[in-house]
Amino acid sequence: MQVVSVWLLVPFVVMLLSIALAPLFAEKWWESNVNKLWYVVIISVPTAIALMACGLGGQLWHQMVYDYIPFIVLLTALFVVTGGIRLHCTSVATPAVNTTMLFLGYALASFVGTTGAAMLLIRPLLEMNRDREHKVHTVFVFIALVANCGGILTPLGDPPLFLLYLRGAPFSWFMEMYPQWVVVGVLLLTGYYIYDSWRFHHCEAIGVRPHHHYDDETGFTINIRGAKNFIFLAGIVLCVALINPSTIPAMGEHDAPVYIKFLREIALVVIILLSLRFTKKKVREDNHFSWEPIAEVAIIFVGIFVTMTPALLYLNQNAQMFGLTTPREFFYCSGLLSSFLDNAPTAVAFHTVASALPATGTVVAGVDTAILRAISMGAVYFGSMTYIGNGPNFMVKAIAEQESVKMPSFFGYIALSVTLLLPVYAVVEYFV
Repeated sequence: MQVVSVWLLVPFVVMLLSIALAPLFAEKWWESNVNKLWYVVIISVPTAIALMACGLGGQLWHQMVYDYIPFIVLLTALFVVTGGIRLHCTSVATPAVNTTMLFLGYALASFVGTTGAAMLLIRPLLEMNRDREHKVHTVFVFIALVANCGGILTPLGDPPLFLLYLRGAPFSWFMEMYPQWVVVGVLLLTGYYIYDSWRFHHCEAIGVRPHHHYDDETGFTINIRGAKNFIFLAGIVLCVALINPSTIPAMGEHDAPVYIKFLREIALVVIILLSLRFTKKKVREDNHFSWEPIAEVAIIFVGIFVTMTPALLYLNQNAQMFGLTTPREFFYCSGLLSSFLDNAPTAVAFHTVASALPATGTVVAGVDTAILRAISMGAVYFGSMTYIGNGPNFMVKAIAEQESVKMPSFFGYIALSVTLLLPVYAVVEYFV
């Protein structure tokens, strides 16, 4: 394979800085998805030409066709299906109710995926909190718990775990991280409840919802419409779990027909069309459903996937020079890179490095089990450290901003995650 020059990493750095700085210095211009599209074209086309000139066009093609397309089709399917489920919450957004919703999403994430759980619950959570003045902290913890950490228990929870499952980790092995799942959940939910209680009782404006009394109404009731979409949601989970090369070997054959290679994506497109056909328009209108959030994600991640390609190739070619040997080193290194690169190929890259090390204990998927656990936790947990660390993060941000929640800037979010999340992950890695 052609050696990747460090200069090819510059477009990726520029892309990250653009996502971080454009909303600060060109807010109105950056709000337009059309402007974002033009910018992505300007930065992506020269990068693609440079990669082809270096003999790396095949790797770029693989990244876009076999990684980006499945990524965006899955996100779109989850976005459309969950957008057809109307969970109307009649309860006041007390700290107890908010914490219950967060725990529900945290528990669901490993079984319907972090993206599925996030897309299912973010709208009702925002609706429930619509009259709360202070709700950014709720969305922030939602991203951490539901869109990332909750998915650690099964290969269905998060893409890096699914790829490790395809490389030989047993489906049930991921349940061994149950203690970490419990500790992260307890620490973040407890911290959230304490902080939200203070906000709720001391910082919220009196009379925000005059037809309710905050201190008296703590019930938690949900009215569900568009329930048939739960069938489609189950179909998405089954597509991810069953339609892949491990269960259908023909999908992995080099000369397989396109309709076989992309059988999962075809099935997901069918589910999208069925959801659009059989969901009443009123349900989506009441959910404030629009195509803007998924369009923004699709555009931004084209630029990320194109410019990220040389960064991933550089990581694969130079990972050995990191000199990693201990689970702690794998945890933090895989976590750091998963914060800014796609956490799925990052986890695979570190699995490759770990597989070359001599095993000192039980081996799972060709890797010492302690190291495999560290790679899994690093990839999943640190995906919450930035908006681009995991696909649903940016989606949740876009939906929240559509509902007039002023989310932190790119760097503002990182400041919060380093301050509030990193200590929790350090405690879990060190003591559990």
